[in-house]
Amino acid sequence: MNAEASTLRFQSVKNETKVESSTFGSYAGTIDENGVATVRILMDSVDTNVDLRNVRMRFLLFETFQFPEAVVTMQLDPEQLEDLRDVRRKVMMANYTIELHGVKSEREAEIAVMLLDDNTVSVTSSTPISLPTADFELDGGIAKLEEAAKVQIIPSATVTFDFMFNRAGSASEYVTASNEMAQTAGLVSVALEDSGDFSMEACKGRFEIMSRTDNIYFARGSAQLEDRSGLLLDSIVDIVNRCPELAIRVDGHTDSDGSEILNQSLSEARARSVRAYLVEAGADGGRIEAVGFGETLPIVANNSEENKQRNRRIEFSVMEPESDV
Repeated sequence: MNAEASTLRFQSVKNETKVESSTFGSYAGTIDENGVATVRILMDSVDTNVDLRNVRMRFLLFETFQFPEAVVTMQLDPEQLEDLRDVRRKVMMANYTIELHGVKSEREAEIAVMLLDDNTVSVTSSTPISLPTADFELDGGIAKLEEAAKVQIIPSATVTFDFMFNRAGSASEYVTASNEMAQTAGLVSVALEDSGDFSMEACKGRFEIMSRTDNIYFARGSAQLEDRSGLLLDSIVDIVNRCPELAIRVDGHTDSDGSEILNQSLSEARARSVRAYLVEAGADGGRIEAVGFGETLPIVANNSEENKQRNRRIEFSVMEPESDV
């Protein structure tokens, strides 16, 4: 794939009428001799043109720390393309498989294949492709986005693409490119954001978003972190280190089941466990405090299992660092 000459966009709708168009900064692809096209998309590179909106999409919707890429595989029928050299452009139905957010779905799309010259072909969505969020277990992320941004979001997106492919100069060149894509997806390994330290606004916004992820897990009734929590916490370490002007407080909260004294103790222990992980993973412990609030600050009523789970949470509060004077 010639990524510089290709485009990939998805459109979403919020508050019933506001349409927003977004893209991804990093993706790569190949078409093999049997007509199998494979495209790998780095989900961390989602680009909405707004920094904190990108962060919300990465952490709250796509959960890129767990699901770093999407893979699309499409079968182009060689028999349907036998006369492409003569007609130059064919519109056809094609079967494809998309792996997104840990879910694999087989679907069909109308595409246009155009032979631009003997060495260049484009594969384009002939009509927009609808992807309901429920099909990829993304409805929970939609709810988090709505709560964080205080908007209503239609739980579906439409995708359009125009992928340009150049013929490999030799069989060995194609094999090399395919192997590189399989190993690294041919993509950068960082999110589409500025390098170096974040601004004060970017730091505060990120920690507010991190408090909404609901991806820090403990053994039941315990302060022992589950291994899967490390995927998110490692990302938080990077944010802490790129916000050197801020001190962070890890806030532990519980539901109201059990005694108030035990819940207070448990919330403190869980906050300390998170702090310990961050420090051991390389964050500056001098700027991280751990505090437990027990059951005293619920965000919803403790009247259902879903609400109790929401109240059992870790949040991150931003504090001004103490002066050395």
